[in-house]
Formats: sequence, structure tokens, C-alpha cells
Amino acid sequence: MPDSLDGAHAVAARDGGFVLALRWLAERASAVLAYLWSGWGAVSSLLLFCALWEWGGQYYGPLILPGPLATFGRLGELLATGLAAPELWISARRALTGLGAAVLAGSVLGMLAGRSLTAALVSRPLVTLLLGMPPIAWLVLAMLWFGMGDATPVFTVAVACFPIVFAGAMQGARTLDGQLTDVARVYRLSWWTTLLDVHLPHVVSYLLPAWITALGISWKVVVMAELLATSDGAGAALAVSRAQLDMAGSLGWVVAVLGLLLSLEYLLLEPLKRRLERWRMADAG
Repeated sequence: MPDSLDGAHAVAARDGGFVLALRWLAERASAVLAYLWSGWGAVSSLLLFCALWEWGGQYYGPLILPGPLATFGRLGELLATGLAAPELWISARRALTGLGAAVLAGSVLGMLAGRSLTAALVSRPLVTLLLGMPPIAWLVLAMLWFGMGDATPVFTVAVACFPIVFAGAMQGARTLDGQLTDVARVYRLSWWTTLLDVHLPHVVSYLLPAWITALGISWKVVVMAELLATSDGAGAALAVSRAQLDMAGSLGWVVAVLGLLLSLEYLLLEPLKRRLERWRMADAG
């Protein structure tokens, strides 16, 4: 009798684990499908842009504006011959290195400045000056300071993205609800729990838009820096295509860079944003 009971318990535990696994897989699949369905607006806008692009190509001709088919065909040739992947990797490495430095420094310093009224007042005009400084000016200075190597585009990306991340982090820290902190103190929550469950969800709602904006700026700046200051990378390849009057090749490099940018945003940052802001969806529901 005890053996039969043990066997029944084992079967029940196994079935229960199987049901939990199926439920977890169903929830993951539902989340993926919901995320893909939510992107129909972005897909529609891209298709509309391609339609307008095709119309412009037919109106102006391939010498002025190659159409999407010619551009993607040229990009396919660059990828097939192995010319595109190394240059895109170099650009991605420089852009993400500069962006990572800006995100780390800007997020930490911005949150620290947001917790002090004096620091916020002192840093605000400096942030305004950094935001007003055009990236091309920073690029010229970087070329004089660092020469024509990796340091120039990385520095230019970092200094162009830093004030945006800093401003978002400072605003998030400045607008923290003090009453929630008091409630956490009354319930004697640990500082770690207070940080993760009270402060971080609010600050992240300001940080993520700043990170996404900085991501777009990083790619624009790195291509500009490579076009003027380096001999490799997507920007340098774009300069070569321009010198050869290869309009389809030039647009192909532009499309490749934009494709990487959209992939990073919608495959990395957007799912991260949805995961960290689940409390907003719960409140809306």
C-alpha cells in the first residue's frame, strides 16, 4: 500500500511539473506573439516608406535615386562578397563602445545629480552646453586630440550621447515619489528591495527612452566620424561609394546601418523595456 501511494505521488508530481512547463511555454509563446503583433504599425510605416521610395526612384531615375530593389540587390552583393560584414562590425563595435560608456557614466552621474538639488542646478547649464555642441565640432576636436584611429569615433559617440542619458537619469531621480520611500521605510524594507521595487521601476521609465534616443544618435555620429576620420567602417565605405558615384552602393550602406539600428532597438531594447515596465501594463489592465 505505501509503495502504491509513493508511485501515485511520483506520477502526480511528474504530471504537475509537465503542466507547469507547458504553462510556462504557453505564456512565453503568447508574449512573443503579442510583441510581434504590436509591431504591425512599424512594419506598415516601413512598407509605406518603401512605396514612396520606389515612386521617387521611378520619378528621378536610378542615377539620382535608385529604387529599393536596386539598393537591396547591391547590398546583397556586398554581403555575399564579404565586404559588408567586417565594415558593419567595426562600426557596431565603435558605436556600442561609445554608447556603453555614455550609458554607464550618464546613468550613474545623472541619478546622483538628481538626488541633490544643488548638483542638479549646477549640472543643468553644463548639460545644456553639451546638448548644444554639434557632434561635428566634437569630431574636429577628437581628430586633433586622438588622431585618425578608433578613439576618435568612440569619443565623439560618447560625448554626443552622454548629455541625453544624463538628463533622463537626472529627471527620473528628481521625480521620485518621496511618499513611496516613506512607505518603504515604515514597512522596514531593505535598501536593496527599496531600490529594486520602488526606485528602479520609476527611474527606468525615464532611462529607457533616453537610451533608445542615444542609440539612434550613436549610429548617426559613428557613420559621420568614420566618413571623415577613419579608413574603415561603414562610414568610410560610404565615402568610397560616394567617390565612385555608386548611388545604389551608397544607399545600400545606409540601409545596412539602419537595419542594424532597428534590430538593436526592436530585438534588444524594446523587449527589455516591456519586461521592466510590466507594472505599467498591469496598471493599465
